[in-house]
Amino acid sequence: MVKPLKVLIDGTPLLGDRTGIGRYTSALAEELASMPEAVEVRAVAFTLRGWRALRTVLPHEVVARGLPVSARLLRQFWLRGPFPPVELLAGPTDVMHATNFVLPPTIRAGGVVTIHDLAFLDTPQDLPPSDRRLPELVRKSAMRADIVCTPTQAVANVVVDRFEVDPEKIIVTPLGVDPAWFAARAPSDGLRSRLGLPSEYLLFVGAPGPRKGLATLLESHAANPSLPPLVLAGPSRTGKDGRVLRTGYLNDVDLRSVVAGAATLVLPSKDEGFGLPVLEALACNVPVVCTDVPALREVAGGHAVHVPVGDVDALGQALVDAVETPPTPADQAARRAHAAEFTWRKTAERTLDAYRLAAAARQ
Repeated sequence: MVKPLKVLIDGTPLLGDRTGIGRYTSALAEELASMPEAVEVRAVAFTLRGWRALRTVLPHEVVARGLPVSARLLRQFWLRGPFPPVELLAGPTDVMHATNFVLPPTIRAGGVVTIHDLAFLDTPQDLPPSDRRLPELVRKSAMRADIVCTPTQAVANVVVDRFEVDPEKIIVTPLGVDPAWFAARAPSDGLRSRLGLPSEYLLFVGAPGPRKGLATLLESHAANPSLPPLVLAGPSRTGKDGRVLRTGYLNDVDLRSVVAGAATLVLPSKDEGFGLPVLEALACNVPVVCTDVPALREVAGGHAVHVPVGDVDALGQALVDAVETPPTPADQAARRAHAAEFTWRKTAERTLDAYRLAAAARQ
């Protein structure tokens, strides 16, 4: 009988408000925990603050390992060389999976790193001061890894081009859509009242930042007063500014309802590694307008309206058309069928392939 692979995952993205990477790490951990015959999963958090909270956000079958340690200090060491190895921090393992760009050095364990996107290579000025050396760290991680996981082929192509990584060492592991999205319903009266939601609204989901193209969206929305109010949902400030409402961070249950009730979901990003809100909106039968970038074309699969990056007029017209043109039943069925092809189980199975290859590379 083959023993399960011992895998250590970076659970740091599980702490605090869940961004897209946090949701990816959570869903992956849940699925891997349901495959005990194949993999034994443990998690480590590279942080001093909130380290003990890791055990409270992991699936019951996943054990928290390691010691409280400063991520900033560790990164300074890892930029200089292969010390300290992760086994010194969290014990022996067959595979170390860096879920969030930065792969620690190892002694014997195979290394897997997920690179979600590489937009920061071209806009390092948009990174916070604490992450200014992230491009160098990610490059070293890609070189150190036995296997690199990317959410789309579009990102895989960029990794090959910018880091000169062998394509044979990349595995594309598309993200998934939780089944609850297919049963999501528009917000209840109570939720509408609590958040101040209008009866009809456009919706953006995501964290703020130059890459998300919010300036273009806000300009386009302001130039088209016939459009419904715009709701911005994500980890940012809250409040209402004219026809724009910011809800701040929403838990998963509320987020599903807010997406399901939207007239249109809009993602005006300058670049994306995957674009999970696109798939989640399609699962809810919500029309999608997004930019014409490789990853979003790949993920939407022909079921979204694409506009050029930064084109205020094109974005405005696409939103007007989406609101004024009701979808046909065939369109709605096709959207949901496409979204249903993306499951977290498939993500975990592809990731398990990556673990096996990484472990074999160290034997």
